[in-house]
Amino acid sequence: MAEPVKGPVLIEDAAGVERPTPSQVPPVPDLAMADAPTGQAMRTMTVLAARRPSALARWFWRLLVAVVLFFLSLAAWNVVTGLIASQPLVGLAAAVLVGAFVSVLLAIAAKEWLALARLQRLDGVHKAAEAARVAGDLAGARRVVDRLIALYADRPELDWGRGRLAERQGDSFDADALFDLAEAELLAPLDAAARLEVEAAARQVATVTALVPLALADVVAALTSNLRMIRRIAEIYGGRGGTLGSWRLTRTVLAHLVATGAVAVGDDLIGSVAGGGLLGKVSRRFGEGVVNGALTARVGVAAIEVCRPLPFHGQRRPSVSRLVSRALTGFFPGQKD
Repeated sequence: MAEPVKGPVLIEDAAGVERPTPSQVPPVPDLAMADAPTGQAMRTMTVLAARRPSALARWFWRLLVAVVLFFLSLAAWNVVTGLIASQPLVGLAAAVLVGAFVSVLLAIAAKEWLALARLQRLDGVHKAAEAARVAGDLAGARRVVDRLIALYADRPELDWGRGRLAERQGDSFDADALFDLAEAELLAPLDAAARLEVEAAARQVATVTALVPLALADVVAALTSNLRMIRRIAEIYGGRGGTLGSWRLTRTVLAHLVATGAVAVGDDLIGSVAGGGLLGKVSRRFGEGVVNGALTARVGVAAIEVCRPLPFHGQRRPSVSRLVSRALTGFFPGQKD
């Protein structure tokens, strides 16, 4: 029986075989980060809402709607005229009903047109303010402030701030000071109300994602909550967007996110939230809820920047991390308010 070998055993490499150095070896994968939440619901919602159809698809839907409306109108006309010819009283009743329905459609179209005009008015004030600030144009800044006062003339909760702004705007002798005064007197309370809407939407998306395990439920919740949040923010700043206006505004907000690079920053946000020790104490669903809530807050900040009639300068821009912290206070078990 052979004696057991004592000490280390050296195995020589085969001739001509090169072994990689430690610097050439790929890093060991981080399994915790590989299984970290990614905010899939918000990413899916962003793709669905920001996707722009091709020109061919747009013309297809336009022509399809036109053809359907044409034949529906033609069918309704033939039915009504046939009833009037055969049964005059029934035909007149049908004509009245059709007329009332068309009147309601015209009223809805007028409301949508006014909503789009209101959003364009906000955008016009925003662009004029940016131009006046860049050029240092005091006269242009005063015209912008006058438009701002007229924009909120029917808001009784802003009467005090509007009066103070009207009294003190003559004391400002440069565009920056005048815009800072307008922000402090008129827009500060609106900013606070908009932040509350963002916090509520982030909390709702996070809660649904964490507690409802149904497939696509988190995507539907993210889409509806973000649409409602963007519409409410527009109403706070004076937009009052209708259905078409709200959808158009949503696309504008998401385009603003892409243009400012906030989507890439969202990846860093996910890494910082998911890589910490907080999510290791709770389930993956809670982690997804936190990330979806954080991305909702980022969409809300972009909506505030788009809908606000003046760019942020004198007032502090809303912080996504602060909004998420306030919105998700008490979200985790054992967390105190």
